[in-house]
Amino acid sequence: MLLGKRIKTLRKEKGLTQQELGNLINVTKVSICCYENETRVPTLETLVALAKVFKVDINYFVGNDYEIVAEDKEKYSVFVAKEELEFIQEIRKYNSLYNKIIENPKRCAELIDLKMR
Repeated sequence: MLLGKRIKTLRKEKGLTQQELGNLINVTKVSICCYENETRVPTLETLVALAKVFKVDINYFVGNDYEIVAEDKEKYSVFVAKEELEFIQEIRKYNSLYNKIIENPKRCAELIDLKMR
């Protein structure tokens, strides 16, 4: 869901119609619509063209906005989307909820999924 949302947001921020964006990257208006609605996935070539038009790193489209490096026993890093960080920041505002999620994240995710069906 992130890819389509990001294409649409960037297109609107740049003030482009789907047709205009399609013309810039040599695809049809229908293709842009399908990318935004996530009924079709752009090719790597198309993603590169989109990244050039919007002046973003190609990783942005797949949610690799921020690299978080943690040091524990081993050093590692993980990429997360801006939306994921915003979610975590929002959850932290609710202390008891945050603690429950931290205690058993899998169970909490399952409960949320059931509730939202």
